[in-house]
Amino acid sequence: YECYLNYSKFKDHLREDAMSRSDRTDRTKQLFSIFTILLILCIATSAFAQSSGSAAKVTTYQDDKGWKLLVDGESHYIKGVVWGYTPIGENYAYNLWGKSDEYIKSVLDYDCKLMKEAGVNTIRSFFNTPPKWVEYIYNEYGIMTIVNDLMGRYGVLIDDVWYPETEMDYSNPRIREALKETFLENVKKFKGTPGVLMYALGNENNYGLIWRSGEIEDLPKGDQEKEKAKYLYSLFNELIVAAKQIDSDRPYSIVNGDLGHIDLIAEYCTDLDVLGSNVYRGKSFRDLWSKVKEKLDLPVMFMEVGSEAYNMVTDQEDQAAQAEMLLAQWQEIYAKSYGNGEEGNAIGGCVFEWRDEWWKYKNVDVEELEVHNREATWSNGAFPFDYIEGEDNVNEEWFGIMQLGYPNKDGVSQAYPRMAYYT
Repeated sequence: YECYLNYSKFKDHLREDAMSRSDRTDRTKQLFSIFTILLILCIATSAFAQSSGSAAKVTTYQDDKGWKLLVDGESHYIKGVVWGYTPIGENYAYNLWGKSDEYIKSVLDYDCKLMKEAGVNTIRSFFNTPPKWVEYIYNEYGIMTIVNDLMGRYGVLIDDVWYPETEMDYSNPRIREALKETFLENVKKFKGTPGVLMYALGNENNYGLIWRSGEIEDLPKGDQEKEKAKYLYSLFNELIVAAKQIDSDRPYSIVNGDLGHIDLIAEYCTDLDVLGSNVYRGKSFRDLWSKVKEKLDLPVMFMEVGSEAYNMVTDQEDQAAQAEMLLAQWQEIYAKSYGNGEEGNAIGGCVFEWRDEWWKYKNVDVEELEVHNREATWSNGAFPFDYIEGEDNVNEEWFGIMQLGYPNKDGVSQAYPRMAYYT
């Protein structure tokens, strides 16, 4: 602005016929000096802003109106999606990050542009996303990332030994130590990375407490899972306490299956900042908000929420049913947010999911990976549009708000918006 003012004055001086050549030369030198100084200040300010961005502090805030999530003091209401990239013909083992930087950038630019146009400001991803791409997504599109460690949910390799889900014994000292080592190393890796919104632990691990232990198996059946859950949540809290010594500038959450074992979470996860939960209750979450407020008094966000887009009754895609479900869910989430006169503990959520995943039905059968299966695999009455008692109605390959398409000319899998995307 100062440069512009001086330039305007300079032009006025040029119009004065009596102005000498030497005066004009001196004035030009003065203007050039001012412009140079301002340019240096702008570059320095830009560099400082970028370095400050790496240290953005994310906090939770509470007053009598409810809870907020703040990024450098500014409210960040989570309007997110669970994001992943698995082309047709691939399964959960597909690794985008092993491809060339050029291809990765093409994928991210394709998806992030569509996400930004829909108002998405957050994605839930996993620790295998390199920090430089988390930063790229943030710098280019303003989308922040929830970095998620699965905590051995589907098995883990420890000391060259593979422990499957059925052997994930959270009471085992070596398993606990190995999970802790991996998590803390990743926190160190992501510390200071622009775009990291929070760290999250697990993915419905409370549904996977199926290992066998001699002492626990001697308990009455109703108490066995509860005892196993104590080891799970005590481990979560131990990791959160240790991680905050490394990176205290971002909150820590878990990814719980609904409100399972909420009393144990209250007892053993005392250092938790945000309750993260995968919730599939249909159009309304009913007493979830009041229970979280009573038991935990923490902000709550949905790490997964949404609906499938396939109707098992009509045996065809049903975009309207999916969109209607998501609309009702988000209306309630907003109603339960800060300052709306109700519990005020909702800070947003992530829709499950961005794209359909064609590998979900038979994820190890390569013959099925190029088929968009229509078979349901579990039952949930919360999806009334195709629920029939005693029959499965939920199809995991149809949860995307984007249809999964075949590659475009750049080799990037195309994504076609469903009605839920616009909703």
